[in-house]
Amino acid sequence: MIVYYFSLPKVLFKPNYTTVIESAEGHFIGAKIADDGQWRFPESDSLPKKFEKCILAFEDQHFYYHFGFNPVSMYHAFLQNRRANKVVRGGSTLTQQVIRLHREGTKRSYFEKIVEVILATRLEFRHSKDKILRLYAAHAPYGGNVVGLEMASWRYFGLKPHQLSWAETATLAVLPNAPSLIYPGKNQQKLLEKRNRLLKKLFEEKTIDKDTYELSLLESLPEKPFVVPQTAPHLLQKIAKTNKGEKIKTTLKLGVHERVNEIVSQYYNLYKQNQVHNIAVLVVDVKTRNIISYVGNSPTDISHQKDVDIIEAPRSTGSILKPFLYASMLDEGEILPNTLIPDIPTQISGYSPQNYDFSFDGAVPASRALSRSLNIPSVLMLQQYSVTKFYEQLQKLKLRDVNRHPSNYGLSLILGGAETNLWDLCRSYAYMSGTLSNYTKTQDEFRSNELANLNYNSNLKVDFGKPKKEKNVFSAGAIWQTFNAMREVNRPQGDEAWRFYDSSLKIAWKTGTSFGGRDAWAVGITGDYVVAVWVGNATGEGRPLLTGVESAAPILFDVFRLFPRTNWFQAPYNDLEEKEICIQSGYLAQENCKSKLQWIPKNNRKTENCPYHKLIHLDKTEQYRVNSTCENIGDIVNKPWFVLPPVMELYYKSKNVNYLPLPNYKPGCVAVNQGRKMEFIYPNANTKIVLTKDFDGKLQPVIVKVAHSETEAELFWYLDDKYLGSTKTFHEKQILATSGTYIITVVDQHGEELKRRILIESN
Repeated sequence: MIVYYFSLPKVLFKPNYTTVIESAEGHFIGAKIADDGQWRFPESDSLPKKFEKCILAFEDQHFYYHFGFNPVSMYHAFLQNRRANKVVRGGSTLTQQVIRLHREGTKRSYFEKIVEVILATRLEFRHSKDKILRLYAAHAPYGGNVVGLEMASWRYFGLKPHQLSWAETATLAVLPNAPSLIYPGKNQQKLLEKRNRLLKKLFEEKTIDKDTYELSLLESLPEKPFVVPQTAPHLLQKIAKTNKGEKIKTTLKLGVHERVNEIVSQYYNLYKQNQVHNIAVLVVDVKTRNIISYVGNSPTDISHQKDVDIIEAPRSTGSILKPFLYASMLDEGEILPNTLIPDIPTQISGYSPQNYDFSFDGAVPASRALSRSLNIPSVLMLQQYSVTKFYEQLQKLKLRDVNRHPSNYGLSLILGGAETNLWDLCRSYAYMSGTLSNYTKTQDEFRSNELANLNYNSNLKVDFGKPKKEKNVFSAGAIWQTFNAMREVNRPQGDEAWRFYDSSLKIAWKTGTSFGGRDAWAVGITGDYVVAVWVGNATGEGRPLLTGVESAAPILFDVFRLFPRTNWFQAPYNDLEEKEICIQSGYLAQENCKSKLQWIPKNNRKTENCPYHKLIHLDKTEQYRVNSTCENIGDIVNKPWFVLPPVMELYYKSKNVNYLPLPNYKPGCVAVNQGRKMEFIYPNANTKIVLTKDFDGKLQPVIVKVAHSETEAELFWYLDDKYLGSTKTFHEKQILATSGTYIITVVDQHGEELKRRILIESN
């Protein structure tokens, strides 16, 4: 009895199954073949009634009445085989066939038959009849490398087993009888005869009626196997790493995912003409964090890395992290939404950032700097905020590829010096959208696990944690203001007039382009979805004209057009405060500037008042500045004036025609407390300048630049004690000197003096 009890292993079949994924609706969308090269689905928990009727009628009519073997059937099989002097009938029950499948490779003999009988009875003790039928259906051979009913159903008919007709089901019922000799595409006539005999038997037993029988006979056999669908091959690869040999019902919405695949295919055919071969798109449902489309790569070829899953690949960020800096500074009260940020030639410890178009605005509102993705204001904002603090914010957002010490990134962290991936990027922006939506819904609550990981398994539900009053990374007010700024980003070609029509997509979005045109990013956010797009070459090869706006953004907007239009985010008034804001500077208003009421995050009330407005004294004509040395006090007109520092003013007035420079002092007035009128544009203090040579080996001078607030000012230049000459209007001077340390001195016609120490190397 002990030997009998342990004669059958607890697990009959090694778990060597095909990894299978289904869409959220239950459609078969992909499979990865088992390690032994067989297409074998994991065992199903149910069996279609049609198949049960067919297989019992064909293989084992007394299945529910015997205890593992059928002596009468075995005796008749023995007599027939003796008369034919060969095996013409097996006489095995379905239970015995399960044992035979379990003991695959064992030589057929009468002794083996005895072993099968013993083990079959043991199997009957262990499992129910339904379980034994499911074991048979999951492991029966169906020709070639197809194993099991479910795989055979997909492979030969492209349907699930329960969707098959009686004729199709009967075909699959007779196939395991001789799978090496008869299967779709081989010995079709024999297969047809076996199927029709089974259908006739079902009719005679009144399992099917006459009409069903006659119509079933008219159905044709499949000619060749269907191709296994590969709708989401890269998600399949990802799932196979953690859920190998399992059937996973994913969160992918098949209709949306197929359309995203079509969009990617269309743009791939367009971009490959510029030798751009790889595209990835990730779409996330914000409310559930479920992934509804996962396109890991474009339909390219092996030579262009078609199997690489770009969604998890670290790539240079370009400008895609700028909204996180903007939100961080808003949140900590270091800027207001429209605080003026300098946009001037900048050099910081030898690092000279440049805007994409190599121009300067002088000063630009912080929100516009974000929407226009200006590099210089972003670098200056990061310098003000600190690289270390921003790095810590990115760690809170769980950007896994930002993993070096902050000093390794420096200020380039905001311009593409770091790497990230589409997965982490979507999770971070979904966190921001979810935080804002939940806060406005509950009035003043955050959720402890708002930064939850993305989910692709329909059987799992994301736990957002418990309600709390403290923010996770950003406050709701800061997120709302950030999304408002991101909504103003210039749309791609063909959608420039989006502000003027009601049907335009209401999304917050941002693009990014890495150095050398290697990576083009676009991410868009609504209250319902986050869509992230990457375009480039998986090999890292850069291409001209590859930018986030021109390459990734069109894909982003085409994907968003698949969804119903949504309303814009509601303002989180419990996290906002209405304050008087200076219209021109964007700072908290002071008495000398025109202001308007504006909603700002509560922490922003600690920011400084406007530093760019001051009260000046004018004569009655308001053409000249005056003071008590040249004008009667009763005739002096006091007027607020918007005044920028000289370098900011130089570039700002070229882009803003309404900007009025300070009037000159009235002749005869003694100017007092004029403030700084001159500033060096280049170089910075204590800068080391290496003079270069041209193609002829001739040493080239350094160009020193100065800005003066008076348009007609004349400046006099000195290098140490040597007079270099004067300049008017445009204040630039060439300096050519031997190696050494020098003092550059600039003096204007009023006697105001400016000095700068530099180190020159001319070797």
